Amino acid sequence: MKKVYQKVQTGGVDVHYRFSTVSMRGEKGLVCRERLDHHDRHALRAKLATWPQGVPWVLEASFGWGWLYDEMVKAGLTVALSNCLKVEKMRKARGWVKTNNKDADLLSLLPLEATDWWKVWPAPPEVRDLREWVRLRMAMVGLQTATKNRISALFHRHGIMHDFSDLFGGAGRRFLAELCRTGRTEQVALPEGALAALRHQVRLLEHLRGQLAEIQRRLHRALQGDDLSRRLDGVPGFGKVLTHALMAEVGKMERFANHRRLASYSLLAPQSQDTGEPTPGRAPIGRHLGVRGNRTLKWIFLEAAHGAVKSGGRWRAMFDRATAGGIQDRQRGYIKVARELVKVVYVIWAKGLEYQETPPPRPGSRRERMREMLTGTPRPGTGQPYQPMAGVQ
Repeated sequence: MKKVYQKVQTGGVDVHYRFSTVSMRGEKGLVCRERLDHHDRHALRAKLATWPQGVPWVLEASFGWGWLYDEMVKAGLTVALSNCLKVEKMRKARGWVKTNNKDADLLSLLPLEATDWWKVWPAPPEVRDLREWVRLRMAMVGLQTATKNRISALFHRHGIMHDFSDLFGGAGRRFLAELCRTGRTEQVALPEGALAALRHQVRLLEHLRGQLAEIQRRLHRALQGDDLSRRLDGVPGFGKVLTHALMAEVGKMERFANHRRLASYSLLAPQSQDTGEPTPGRAPIGRHLGVRGNRTLKWIFLEAAHGAVKSGGRWRAMFDRATAGGIQDRQRGYIKVARELVKVVYVIWAKGLEYQETPPPRPGSRRERMREMLTGTPRPGTGQPYQPMAGVQ
């Protein structure tokens, strides 16, 4: 096998839950195929140690890629992640059938491409671990909402009326506790089955509240004293929770060349579907948001947009301009605010700046030149101040 491995120039690994299919390619084509079993971690590490080093290996970025990627890196292998959708399109363009062997063969071809169009960023273990906490919290919030909905539905089915603005606030929770204890209100007595269902749902809700509080404390401890989280928390619409989620999903801002790339990845860059000759009198077809990207980031920025609009100032003014004062196309207005928040977050993160309600002037802009002339600050590269404008003291 060592002689076979000496011929290998590239390798592709098609990842599954219990095993992976491996293709190794040399100068004259396919060298060999292997099946990498996942059950015995020690045997897997021993096998990886025999694979040729110094050659590019491509791992499919399918569900559960992280642990195997880490093991391959520890074994000294040079590993890259491939975009599953792009590789699928490439396979269909070649007219290949979809099998494990064919997928691994195609992955082994990717390092031979002229550009790395197929690559995706491999999130490091610390980022993936933070995502586990954030996504666990999101799942818990979903369970909490579903539990509240079931309690409200039970009230509806049995005609239990209340005047609380929030049934699950302080006064509402006391009302629920008393109803669970007695099983009746002044006008309604719950049947045995309904009362048992209510008690179980209320206990589940209290348990979920405790779990969410514990996760919240854990997230705060993880990012306590972090300068980046403090600066992002100052952006309107972003609180502690959204800041944690944002940092977990982005990971490293350096992987985005500019705010446009971040907006595209966050599904907040409108795309056109128009083609052919323009039709007079007809509006352009379909500027819409993309569907291939990070949907969690899209949710984060849209949630922050709602908070930013409520905070007023330039964000409310931007929303009103896009929606005729909040009367029409409200969702489009929130998307516009979210897109501007992407730009603000990128600048704060990438350049290490603090949030300012009024954006600073861009270098070389007319506004910046006016400021320099009014204040008499030196011109860049000359050391000579601008002459103050006539009549300006």
